[in-house]
Amino acid sequence: MLDHGSSTPVYAQLAALLRAQIKSGELAPGQAIPSEPEMVRQYGIARTTARRAIGALKDEQLVYTLPGEGTFVGSSPEAAPREPANLPPYRRVAADLVERIRAGRWQPERPLPSEQHLMQEYGVAKETVRRAVALLREQGWVYTVARRGSYVSPVDHWPAEG
Repeated sequence: MLDHGSSTPVYAQLAALLRAQIKSGELAPGQAIPSEPEMVRQYGIARTTARRAIGALKDEQLVYTLPGEGTFVGSSPEAAPREPANLPPYRRVAADLVERIRAGRWQPERPLPSEQHLMQEYGVAKETVRRAVALLREQGWVYTVARRGSYVSPVDHWPAEG
C-alpha cells in the first residue's frame, strides 16, 4: 500500500495510487473517490495528507469536488457528471438512519446517538451529520430539543411510505 518510510511523500504515493485506479477504469468518470475520512481510516494517514493527494489530482484535472457532495472522477461536472447513484454523504447518512429507525433500532421518543458518535461511525464531518439530521427533521423522522439532542419522532409523524 503506502510506504511511510519511502523518500516519496505519502500524499504523492496516495495520489499515484488513485491516479492508477482512475487510469485503469477502476474509478470511472463521474464516480466518487474515497472521502478524506475514508482515506484516513483505510491508509492510516492524516486528513491533510488525503487533502494534498486530492489537490494533486485536481491540479491534473483528474478529479473535481462538489462542496458537500464529494470528489468525483473527471475534469469537471460537465465533462464527467457524477453518477446518479452517488448520493451526497449527508443523504447517504440520512438514508441509513431512516433504515435504522424503520428497523426499530431507535424507538420513538428516544434519542439518536450524539453528533460525535455519528461522525465517528460514518467517518464524516460534523456538518455532514448536521445536514443529515436536518433532512430527517424536515421529513418528520426526528425532532430536536435545544441543548438536549435529536429524538426519533412518534410513528404518526413519520412520512408515509412511498
